[in-house]
Amino acid sequence: MLTKKQWEHCLDEMDKMFPDAHCELVHDNPFELTIATLLSAQCTDALVNKVTKTLFQKYKTPQDYLAVPLEELQNDIRSIGLYRNKAKNIQSLCQKLLTEYNGEIPQTRAQLVTLPGVGRKTANVVLSVAFNIPALAVDTHVERVTKRLGLCRLKDSVLEVEETVMKKTPMEKWSKTHHQLIFFGRYHCKAQNPQCHVCPLLDLCREGQKRLKKGLVKGHE
Repeated sequence: MLTKKQWEHCLDEMDKMFPDAHCELVHDNPFELTIATLLSAQCTDALVNKVTKTLFQKYKTPQDYLAVPLEELQNDIRSIGLYRNKAKNIQSLCQKLLTEYNGEIPQTRAQLVTLPGVGRKTANVVLSVAFNIPALAVDTHVERVTKRLGLCRLKDSVLEVEETVMKKTPMEKWSKTHHQLIFFGRYHCKAQNPQCHVCPLLDLCREGQKRLKKGLVKGHE
């Protein structure tokens, strides 16, 4: 397992590689971010942005999403995976916002996770990005990178990963760390063909060392 000092070194290196790491879901307000994050489950941010480019022009408020038949909303997000379920959740979420939160996105995790389609990961993204409240969302990239590096155990649950990363990372860096890990995982330490042979963290990474030893890394002679 990585020590706190080794983990800080990892974050410093990621910061050098991706100094501008940020939320890649395009949005103008907390409501749009919540909808975009809900849509991003098992889907790429790039595809979500393609859909929301027109979606957010048509739907500006919770009332707008409720003013159309479910089938019309489903059709508007049809290119996104699980679109039927996501459309239902969006309308249910909008209804709940209007009846319980005056049409506004709530600013606590406990309230956010009561919204249809909003789990802990989405809630943490909204808290961190929309409201600048320290939180650390664990998605597939965060989980993969922290386990490969050995900060977390392979058997750790998503919640255990979140708790470990928060424990080893200063609170004021949680939001930034989330984005750095996503960029590092999305563009460098990919699920398929990670760039171990040119990775500045190779000396600390058991997974990378194993891969190089077994000749599993493309581009390495």
